Amino acid sequence: MIVGSFFLLILYNLVTTSAAYVEYIIDYHIQFIVTFPQTYTYFKGFYWFAHFLSCLDIKTQHMDDFIKVVETIELENYLLDPLAVVKGLRKAAGVDTPFIQHYLGYLSDDTEPHHLVIKPVDTGYITKVIKHRVTVLGVEEGVVLTADGTTVALSPLLLGIEAGLQSTPLGHVRGLYPLTLTKNLGLSFFHHAQSKLPASSSLGPGGCWDNVTAPQVFTLSGVASFATEALITGGMDGVIVGKHVAERTSRPLRLSGLLKEYYNHQLGIGGLDAAPALISQRRRTRFRKLANLPLLKRQIRRLLATYRRLDKDWKKEVKQKVERAKIEEIVNEGLKEFVHSYMDCPAIIPRCMWEAKPYRGIPTLLSLPLSFLFIHHTYEPSQPCLTFYQCSRDMRAMQRFHQDDRGWDDIGYSFVAGSDGYLYEGRGWHWQGAHTKGYNSKGYGVSFIGDYTSSIPSQSTMDLVRHQLAKCATDGVKLVSDFTIHGHRQLVSTSCPGDALYNKIKGWTQFGSYCTHNH
Repeated sequence: MIVGSFFLLILYNLVTTSAAYVEYIIDYHIQFIVTFPQTYTYFKGFYWFAHFLSCLDIKTQHMDDFIKVVETIELENYLLDPLAVVKGLRKAAGVDTPFIQHYLGYLSDDTEPHHLVIKPVDTGYITKVIKHRVTVLGVEEGVVLTADGTTVALSPLLLGIEAGLQSTPLGHVRGLYPLTLTKNLGLSFFHHAQSKLPASSSLGPGGCWDNVTAPQVFTLSGVASFATEALITGGMDGVIVGKHVAERTSRPLRLSGLLKEYYNHQLGIGGLDAAPALISQRRRTRFRKLANLPLLKRQIRRLLATYRRLDKDWKKEVKQKVERAKIEEIVNEGLKEFVHSYMDCPAIIPRCMWEAKPYRGIPTLLSLPLSFLFIHHTYEPSQPCLTFYQCSRDMRAMQRFHQDDRGWDDIGYSFVAGSDGYLYEGRGWHWQGAHTKGYNSKGYGVSFIGDYTSSIPSQSTMDLVRHQLAKCATDGVKLVSDFTIHGHRQLVSTSCPGDALYNKIKGWTQFGSYCTHNH
């Protein structure tokens, strides 16, 4: 009976995970048979079935799996350059409209000698991961999970790369912003302005994957706008990578190599401080250097004029009766929200992505804006985390300690800073934390993962909190403009946030010297 249940559990894992994980499961259960020889008969036939499943190479909605498929296609079409490959992928996925043709031209037909050949087994997968849509159940398709924990729509990313590869020798990229970002932003702004639905935002939302190890289904956390978070993230990446390939002195040899370079960079001991500029972990910093509010306004104005000419359904999105002044107001309000949410604020990994357990009990709502930002270090885990998976593991360990050992309702911190370039949501903006006894209702508690008794976090990680999170909070009326920063030890008898980090934050502009405890 136990072995039978064990068999079903293994089978479930096999059919819901990637090929790499299938191989791991097979290896693990070979060791199980060695330990318990009596189970050999049960596993003899099952092993061959498992081997068969591993050969199927079950693909997930992860960028790594998409890159593997692209690599296979490139090997089978080794004479084609990256531009032909990206055009072929777009054609296979059925991503082609008069709007796209206006900037990138018409796709070639299959009779031409240099068209992309894709095996039928890969065509369905290509369509699934590239062609964007949101189902009536709120499932967002055409998106993938990347190694840094963000979710990216592939269509705007690939359109940006195609535009960059098709650029002129002088580096002019025709249609870069409309193809990647401003069309979705513009439509979303106007749809929101004319919608009778009580939606609070013209952008987003984000969502959650069914499984972060082997992602297959991405479900939105609310009503979809025309610019979901994945579309915006993919669009920003399309601008960044498209601009990069346009300005390179030599074109990339392979599309897969370009994607690996951007999405799969492994941070070293120096963290982001020692990392190259063109990596996904630097997305928002990089985008801020390429785009600003006046540029985005110009791009959306041009986009609206072009879209009005090309799209027959334009009247359904923007009534032509809308006065010019009203159009300006809609664009200005929409861009104000975009700049705040995606350029000024840091990227925050939501609870569902680090696989948080539910809150225990009833959370207490904070009364905003707050007046303080309290700085902590985790001490344990003692080492900085450099990847999404490491940081997520550390978040789960801290939540487990706080809930099970200390008996708290949840992880105590409001936010946690990893050294991977991201903040991680603890109790978030609205719920009172358990981080600074006696002061939890007065400020946010932000902890840096690591022990900073004798060393400090990377400069990039400190800037994430000191500048980006602080600006995001004050502009979003979560913190008062003249908020004060305190180290944990100033208010509670503790060595936190460590001697080295505490000495560092004493030089920060908003630091307050007030102290109720001497350490």
